[in-house]
Amino acid sequence: MKRTEALDMVREAISQVIPDADVAALGPDDAFRDVLEMDSLDFLSFVEVLSERSGVRIEDDDTPRLTTLSDSADFVVAHTQ
Repeated sequence: MKRTEALDMVREAISQVIPDADVAALGPDDAFRDVLEMDSLDFLSFVEVLSERSGVRIEDDDTPRLTTLSDSADFVVAHTQ
C-alpha cells in the first residue's frame, strides 16, 4: 500500500467515527485525538475501523503509535507489506 492511500484510509476512518470532523484541516503531525477531542471510545472505534479497512490487526500495544495522521499511515504501510 502506498503512503498516500494509507493517509486517505486514516482520514476516512476518522470521518466514519466523527462525521463532523474537519479532517482536511488536520496537519500530518497533529495529534488528532487531542485536536478532535476524541474520547477513548471514539479512539477505539477509530482503531477498529482502521483495522477493518486496512486488513491489519492492531493490538492494544500498537495504539500509542497511532497518534498522528503520519504515524497512523506509516503503521498501516509497514504492516501491509
